[in-house]
Amino acid sequence: MDDRTPAPLPRPALRALAGGMPAAELADRLGVTGRTLHRRCVATLGYGPAVARRVLRFRAAAALLYDGVPPAAVAARTGYADQPHLSREVRALAGVSPASLAPRTASPDVAATAG
Repeated sequence: MDDRTPAPLPRPALRALAGGMPAAELADRLGVTGRTLHRRCVATLGYGPAVARRVLRFRAAAALLYDGVPPAAVAARTGYADQPHLSREVRALAGVSPASLAPRTASPDVAATAG
């Protein structure tokens, strides 16, 4: 890494973004400017802190949906304002509904013929 390449963000900073910490607060905690935080975020993830926060929150929500947690509970646990907010973000980022991220159970006919 040369002097012009920004250092990657440390894992605690990524967790703070995923938890919804505002970029200005994170920059203050890291002791850097907002611009430096943006450069380091782009170097680490490929996009700035606002998009990173959105994507990281979506990933946490998608994992819970995949685990079978109901969408309303997922919205509450991951910081979305409500279930419709979660639905809009899932559609915007994944192009599908939250229900399509839920685990699929095999139908009895498929389970019987699989053995």
